[in-house]
Amino acid sequence: MNSQIDKDSIRSILATDCGSTTTKAILIEKGPEGFRLRARGEAPTTVEAPAEDVTQGVRNAVSELSELVGRPLVDENGQLIKPYDGEKGLDLYLSTSSAGGGLQMMVAGVVAKMSSESAQRAALGAGAVVMETLSSNDSRRPYEKIELIRQLRPDMVLLSGGVDGGVQKHVVEMAQLFGAADPRPRLGINYKLPVIFAGNKDVREQIKKILGTKTALEIVDNIRPTLEEENLQPARLKIQSQFLEHVMAHAPGYPQLMAMTDEPIMPTPAAVGMIMERVAQARSINILGVDIGGATTDVFSVFDGHFNRTVSANYGMSYSISNVLAEAGLNKVMRWVPFEVDEAQLRNRVKNKMIRPTSIPYLKEDLEIEQAICREALRLSFEQHASLAEGLKGVQHQAEIGSIFNQDQQRSLIDPMCLDMLIGSGGVLSHAPERWQTAWMLIDSYLPCGITQLAVDSIFMMPQLGVLSSILPEAAAYVFEKDCLIELGTCIAPRFTNGKASPYGQDLLKVELEGEAPFTLSMGEIIVKKLPVGQSIKARLLPLRRTDVGLGAGQVVECVLKGGTTGLIFDGRGREPFVLPQERSLLINKLQEWKAAFQG
Repeated sequence: MNSQIDKDSIRSILATDCGSTTTKAILIEKGPEGFRLRARGEAPTTVEAPAEDVTQGVRNAVSELSELVGRPLVDENGQLIKPYDGEKGLDLYLSTSSAGGGLQMMVAGVVAKMSSESAQRAALGAGAVVMETLSSNDSRRPYEKIELIRQLRPDMVLLSGGVDGGVQKHVVEMAQLFGAADPRPRLGINYKLPVIFAGNKDVREQIKKILGTKTALEIVDNIRPTLEEENLQPARLKIQSQFLEHVMAHAPGYPQLMAMTDEPIMPTPAAVGMIMERVAQARSINILGVDIGGATTDVFSVFDGHFNRTVSANYGMSYSISNVLAEAGLNKVMRWVPFEVDEAQLRNRVKNKMIRPTSIPYLKEDLEIEQAICREALRLSFEQHASLAEGLKGVQHQAEIGSIFNQDQQRSLIDPMCLDMLIGSGGVLSHAPERWQTAWMLIDSYLPCGITQLAVDSIFMMPQLGVLSSILPEAAAYVFEKDCLIELGTCIAPRFTNGKASPYGQDLLKVELEGEAPFTLSMGEIIVKKLPVGQSIKARLLPLRRTDVGLGAGQVVECVLKGGTTGLIFDGRGREPFVLPQERSLLINKLQEWKAAFQG
């Protein structure tokens, strides 16, 4: 942190997030109970023509804040007023950014399912969009890889491969491909492409000879020093520092913005991941979070202390909405639409959204179709995330008889039964007309098992809180809990333990809530019990037949359930497998029945 700033003297904090289209500014101020959100403003991002100066959008957003709080934050020259004197100004200014497409990287390794995947996890965790992953053992020929490197023009390259003391030849060959390609960076033609080498330490001198003069080469600790160990943090920190020094320094207006901030600018996704990691650590819980945008969907998870992030670059709700329909298939989308609609009409509605990406649904039917597609975008993105968030490949494990025929399968670190909190963010979730719609979309998309709290980021301030958490972690966590998250309620969903679903109508779970009459949840049923935000209730859950709500098949769970804007949601549609009616008319009837349960 800036040595001139005293943490204890900070009373007013300005934080901005410079997105691709919108710059969001929030003002956090210290009151009797601690730091709280005071106001929020926004303005169009100005990184592109005609302005080509990101600071203009920042000053416009801050000007809106000034009007909202009734005091000057910038002077007549457009400079931030510091420090806060009780009548004007602020004490601390922080910023994150994903403008200009964010940080776009290529990663490379020796083995696709080992070092290349570790490199991908390192880049994603640092807030990058991974454009391409190369490996020595993929099917492309050397000239094809060279041509691909030249065409993509990444902002940065992460090169890995080989455990320390292990293979050298293939690591050197991969570096030679980049040397032969001599790629030009996306922003600025007069500077060298940043390349980070995080591979076998025994080949560092050879890497320097190949790439030392052609690129801005940096060498960090091996991300995979042994087969059993993954060391991602040094590469992640170097990616972020190189992002500021090489990439952001050449983006329009960013040198001026970096001079304005009191701490280095952080990539938006990295900041979101940071606040989620800190909250998960502080509460000792497992968290899954999603940010769904117009073109991409980011998924974050912290399970047993392991942080993972993935970017689904082709799944979004405006620019990429047709990709979701094409990838999921018409039938998968239609299973969430609670009325009859023909294929041509559905496709026309989707195409209209692509033509007018900033439009919002006008009719109720448009909204329900958009929310149906959202479910599939979230599901597809989550499947990608779960496939990447796996244990280390190449590690020797004691084999069991059943694993002999599944040697290529890896167990994901993401276990829905162990998920404590599911957080949604992004326009379609944060700005749904009714909060129960957000809760329903999250449940259908992620199918949480057992007992899971649901929440939504009200105004998407997680990036700003993430960068703040690096300086004032307690303040960031408090604002996150009090002003950022809206508690939707708790989902209680029994899971089958033998892989076979019960027939619709069969009892799955007996529920005893303190002070209320017991009731039974049957297969194919959703029951919603109203319980306001801030309230909780003691519960006794008795799984019936082959179901499990957290402690094993048939094991009684005694717990305290937290309320929310929707309340307690008892989902009896089954897990592993999750079962919906196949006949269209029966499905529509069920969708309408579940909708009525949420509406109360």
